[in-house]
Formats: sequence, structure tokens, C-alpha cells
Amino acid sequence: MAPVIEFEARRGRLFGLAYRLLGSVEEAEDAVQDAYLRWDRTDRATIEHPDAWLTKVVTNLCLTRLTAARATREQYIGEWLPAPVPTDQLGPLETVEQRDSVSFAMLALLERLTPPERAVFVLREAFGYGHRDIAEVMGLSEANCRQLHRRAAKHLADRKPRFQPARETRERLAARFLSAAQSGDLRALEDLLAADVTSWADSNGRLPMARRPVIGRDRVVRYFTGAWRKAPGNLEFTCTEVNGGTAIAVHAGGLLAVLALEFDGEAIAAVRIVANPAKLSHLRVPASP
Repeated sequence: MAPVIEFEARRGRLFGLAYRLLGSVEEAEDAVQDAYLRWDRTDRATIEHPDAWLTKVVTNLCLTRLTAARATREQYIGEWLPAPVPTDQLGPLETVEQRDSVSFAMLALLERLTPPERAVFVLREAFGYGHRDIAEVMGLSEANCRQLHRRAAKHLADRKPRFQPARETRERLAARFLSAAQSGDLRALEDLLAADVTSWADSNGRLPMARRPVIGRDRVVRYFTGAWRKAPGNLEFTCTEVNGGTAIAVHAGGLLAVLALEFDGEAIAAVRIVANPAKLSHLRVPASP
């Protein structure tokens, strides 16, 4: 089999790994392409297990990028959120753990971890690697990898469990949220939001959005109703699926923003607004006809 064909058969899985490690589509694609260049230059006869070899290469390329990204993100204006990715481009999401590993909530939490902790956690939780295999990928001892996984799990232990409703329910709630916000129906909006709902916005200073989290039902209601009053009249909205969850795509000539919604039963528990053009250029979400 030709080297490029062998690699392309694995590209989707490698992108899924790189994206979980980096939270950036552009950086993940660059890491996967760099892995291909190494694959193309290497004598395949020396590679006994291609999947393991490529996983190791991509993981280590991402670890280097994660270290550099920390300094860059310190200069970011406002909140930094992961770039949204259509769910069908993230590889198999057959288990709860796999779906959770690409959610905005989890990717945001993974920013708390050191690069090695993040890599061990992703390999273990999202890809089901055993600690012995992770040690081989990371170039560390098995005991060290177990310790890194324990540390990562401890950092993430305070995450509040959410009840994720079925897709049809999420889309119905998203439609009600849009209708209430656009019409200024404060009561309807309050009824949809959890008491501790939080909204984050990421535009890197490109748009007049809150640069800090907006926390609490009353504040979030005022924030969204105020934003819609100031919004241009040519906005169009589409319900879509990104990162394993329901989102609202906002168009104004082109794609302006993606609102990723997090649910807790019948309530909206979080809204993450990605409006940095650099994080939306890869998305192809058509506007409503």
C-alpha cells in the first residue's frame, strides 16, 4: 500500500487525537501534517506498528505545541475557547467518555492540566490506552504515567455532572432559547436557564462581547437580551451539531459566531460563544434558507 494511502486511512483518528490535545483546528491539522512528513521520510520497513508509531509522533508534536501555546494564550484578549468542530469530523464517539472528551466543557477543563497530564488523560480516557502503552507513547515509566493520570483526574474532579438530554430535546430547547432572546421574553428566557448558568465569549477582542464570564441567570438574561437589541437585523440562525453537542450558528453574510450550549436536563447550564474569525474559517454551516 502506498505511504500516502496508509497515512490517509489514519488521518481522521490522528486529527481527533491532536484536536483533543490542542483545542485548535489549525494547530491540530498542522501537527497531523508534520506527522505525515515524518512518516513519508521514514523507511516503513522499520515501523513495526504504524498506529502506535503515528500516535507517538502526533502526541509529541502536540506536547511541543502545547508548551508554546501557553505563552501565546496569555496574550489573548478575553476568554480563550476551543475552536468548534463538526461532530462527524471527530472520529468514533461511541461511548460517553469519547463524546465527553470533545465537549467544550471538557476541553476547557483540560486547559488546567500540564501538557503531559493532558496527553496521558486523553490517551487513557478518550482512546482507551493502557498505562503501559501510554508509557511507550510518552517515553516515560508506567508508574509516572499512572501518577500523571491521577493528578489529571484530581484536577478535573470538581466538574459538576450534567444530565445530557437526547438530541431532539436539545434542539427544541435551543429553538426556544433563540425565540425568547430575540423577542426579549425575559420570563421565557429565565425558565430555560439554570440558576447557575454561565456564558463565555471568545472573539479575541474582535467584537464587543463580555471579556469575562457572565454568571447567574439574571445576569445572563440581561446580557443576551441586551445583545440582541443591539444586533443587526440581518442575522440568520441555524441549529447545528459541534463537539458532540447542540449549537446555534449565527450568520450575517458569513458565519459570525457559534453558540455552543451545555444542558442539564431541561435547563441550559452554559453558553460558550466562539466569534473569533480565525476559529470559524474551517466551518461550513449553511444559513437557513
